[in-house]
Amino acid sequence: MLVEKLIIAGSVLGASLGIATYSTLAERKVAAWLQDRVGPNRAGPGGILQPLADGVKLLFKEEFIPAFSNKVLFVLGPSIAMLLACMGGSVIPWGSQLSIGGHTIPLVIADINIGLLFMFAVVSLGAYGIMIGGWASNNKYSLMGAIRAASQIISYELAMGLSIIALIMTTGTLSLNEIAAQQHGWHWNILIQPLGFLIFMICAFAETNRAPFDLPECETELIGGYHTEYGSMKLGFYLFAEYVNMFISSALMSTLYFGGYNMPLIGRLGLSPNLTALIGTGFLFAKIFFFIFVFMWVRWTLPRFRYDQLMNLGWKVLIPLALLNLLGTGAWLLFFPR
Repeated sequence: MLVEKLIIAGSVLGASLGIATYSTLAERKVAAWLQDRVGPNRAGPGGILQPLADGVKLLFKEEFIPAFSNKVLFVLGPSIAMLLACMGGSVIPWGSQLSIGGHTIPLVIADINIGLLFMFAVVSLGAYGIMIGGWASNNKYSLMGAIRAASQIISYELAMGLSIIALIMTTGTLSLNEIAAQQHGWHWNILIQPLGFLIFMICAFAETNRAPFDLPECETELIGGYHTEYGSMKLGFYLFAEYVNMFISSALMSTLYFGGYNMPLIGRLGLSPNLTALIGTGFLFAKIFFFIFVFMWVRWTLPRFRYDQLMNLGWKVLIPLALLNLLGTGAWLLFFPR
């Protein structure tokens, strides 16, 4: 049992880091495609080795810690950000289950019945990595970025939580595994919670500090925001954590609203259960890659919000819409019970 969990955990961690690494290349390629450019094409065939070149560059850069910073917290900030980003994948069901030698292996690291609460706890704690790093840098631009990140995450977590409550009302569970299992065939939650999904996706952009919500690291105003003073692999941890969070957010959206690992009509093909499970896992990753592309597409399509626009959208638009969606879901369940 322990060996199986370690293998699954290692696979999920390796996939998270690998996809995050090559998302940096995909980001540049998507930007180049949208702007009618070529993009990276020097390191390896078609630029395939560019992420490795970037990683080696960061690894061998000089370690620098500002003289008047809090040195312990300065190192702790990016470490917390990276650790919590990698923890998010531990409760996501990456497939149904495999049967090997008469033993059933569920394709999830920790199948807990409060998986959604765990995800919210990890997301909430992830803000501390940014806040600690920004404060410990002893730099006014870093501090401003940290304050922006904290207020942004608090503001958009409210609307995200309300959208999730509406989903919990329709599914009746906090377990991500059960939510995914309920969406067999075409019974995807996006069909019964379209407004909830839209709110959740917008909040996911804000929670991961992706454009047009990248105010914590707004280069035109704050130089580099919370990671202004960072270099070497400490900067790499912050950058990789953002891409890991983007991957986990895409996996969460796919699981909550788009059926997770369920693939419509696959049961009619008469395949073995193990092959069906593996195809379902591949189908889940196809959805994840689509949402990662959407993250990148939006970045190079929409301009960055002003800070007052960011707050107005969170407090005056998304929260009222989430409350309206919550009331509508309650009324629907009252008059048309499942």
